[in-house]
Amino acid sequence: MADEHGRKWDRCLADTAVKTVTGLAVGVVFSVLLFKRRTWPVSLGSGLGLGMGYANCQHDFRSPYLVHGRMVKDQ
Repeated sequence: MADEHGRKWDRCLADTAVKTVTGLAVGVVFSVLLFKRRTWPVSLGSGLGLGMGYANCQHDFRSPYLVHGRMVKDQ
């Protein structure tokens, strides 16, 4: 159980870091190309990436508590 928990944390941190850096990069590109070097696209991109990573982490950590049912019909 501890191994699985550690793997989930590793996946969570790596996923959040990738999404945050990608959002930051997209924000920088949009800031430079379209919005005359304003800072809000960078903040927005970083925040969206961080939020997506956080949501994925929540889903990963709650997945053992989800009940997956299967309907079996006897004929």
